[in-house]
Amino acid sequence: MDLHCHGALGHSFDDADAAGVAAAVAFHRAHGSSAVMLSLVSASIERLADRMTELRRILPDIPGAMGVHLEGPFLAPGRRGAHDAGALAAPTPEAVRTLLAAGDGILRQITIAPELPGALAAVQAFTEAGVVVAVGLTEADHSTALAAFDRGARLLTHAFNAMPGLHHRDPGPVGAALERDDVVLELIADGVHVHPALIRTVFAAAPGRVALVTDAISATGLGDGVYALGDLAVDVTGGRPVLRGTDTLAGSTLTLDRAVEVCLRAGVPDAEVRAAVSTVPARVLAGGWATPG
Repeated sequence: MDLHCHGALGHSFDDADAAGVAAAVAFHRAHGSSAVMLSLVSASIERLADRMTELRRILPDIPGAMGVHLEGPFLAPGRRGAHDAGALAAPTPEAVRTLLAAGDGILRQITIAPELPGALAAVQAFTEAGVVVAVGLTEADHSTALAAFDRGARLLTHAFNAMPGLHHRDPGPVGAALERDDVVLELIADGVHVHPALIRTVFAAAPGRVALVTDAISATGLGDGVYALGDLAVDVTGGRPVLRGTDTLAGSTLTLDRAVEVCLRAGVPDAEVRAAVSTVPARVLAGGWATPG
């Protein structure tokens, strides 16, 4: 189960037609993901609402499509990563209502930077509507991240990436997630986004609370070249995607089976790795949680 995936085989979930969405999901299903969450990058509220309306018609006919994850547009400008700065927005009550209405039945997850004005109220509104809220692409300090978890957020989007690091005097959002037994940390285990030594450390620090994700973009399954992520150009070299003209990582070309291999090679116990692609993400979506014994 992959909670964070943007596409494959040249098809992006942001704009692919039904055949393209089906092909991308089928590719990931053939590479370890029996169920795939369709992640959309930041866009205008209207564009995201229109796309979710389209996907409401498409998804019931696609085996393995779990629903939609909005990775934005409520993100910190300085931590937006590969998201278009012009597409970012404030989490106003009107924007929240619009997205909830358009995503009725398919919106399962959303990433929010909790330090934005109105963000904590948005976290609570989405949570009360049954949408999993993730803290991510954020400048939040430790206390602000904890405030978001107190309001109902229970996931950390691709831990360590697009957020302040884990500092011994300022533990930031990663430290906040580690100390909360009801919060799961996403990890992109491709050996690029997070060092194998740190992958092993996170599993040890948060047993039963790590979910492996791919954050795979449309270039996944294809060779090197130029691709699109939303409205931005991405160069892929040696399987490593970056925003054109920068060294900013733009998702990955990872598949879940390869993420499992990376973790096992890093020395993570087999049972922990298997849980990170099955029972842990399933519990996140189910809304229930029991601290591992």
